[in-house]
Amino acid sequence: MNTRHALARAARRALAAGLLAALAGCASAPPRNPIAQWRGSPNHNARQPRLIVLHHTQMDSAEAALLTLQTRNRQGRVSAHYLIGADGRRYQLVSEAHRAWHAGAGRWAGMGDINSASIGIELDNDGASSFTEPQIRSLLRLLEDITTRLGIAPHLVLAHGDIAPTRKQDPSVYFPWRRLAEAGFGLWPRELRYAPPPGFDPWAALRLIGYDLRDPAAALRAFHRRFRGSESDRWLPGDAAILYDLQRQLMAMPGPQPDQPAEPLESPIR
Repeated sequence: MNTRHALARAARRALAAGLLAALAGCASAPPRNPIAQWRGSPNHNARQPRLIVLHHTQMDSAEAALLTLQTRNRQGRVSAHYLIGADGRRYQLVSEAHRAWHAGAGRWAGMGDINSASIGIELDNDGASSFTEPQIRSLLRLLEDITTRLGIAPHLVLAHGDIAPTRKQDPSVYFPWRRLAEAGFGLWPRELRYAPPPGFDPWAALRLIGYDLRDPAAALRAFHRRFRGSESDRWLPGDAAILYDLQRQLMAMPGPQPDQPAEPLESPIR
């Protein structure tokens, strides 16, 4: 009798374990519409981010930013895939396979709906202070990880202000873009630069880099913020040489080339 009871209990446990395993499998499977017959196709893939957009939180602490990113701000619900604290601690809030609400209305290289094509990284910073060394080291490690795993071109690390120049200024002029470029992320002008050729159009180069020129002054301000540490919306001395160098770097990268010549000249400038 005891043996039969023991066998029965073992059978019930095995059945329960099987049911739990089946339920777990269903929970991890993608949802299917119960009113349609499933005929699965392999011809699909996951969302493929093409850009990384950097933000500053403009808040007093990482804890306050986490609360906002998990709830809402004055404009509504917001989020990002990652937040990096001033101490370098990394937090993930949204799966990379999902569309976080971090970019809002913006454009880059003719691409709209940036949220659907990007990974958003918030940096704990009030917008008026330098970024900390632990934070930048942590960011570089995260950028290396994301670009390697997701196949994002390392130069496509952008500022929120780059993709939304009429609305945003983050990360501020204090962000160390040169430091990122030295580690292989984002674009930065080289020390050895060539004078632009006769007839060089800086506006065309600005568009080729990716800036949306529907508001030219805002686009120029965003360019200066990132590459000159300035908020000027007027052309500055040296801008053309910087744009020509950035254009040359882009045209030297693998893949489809923009239909614009960029032959080197004889005399480099600094």
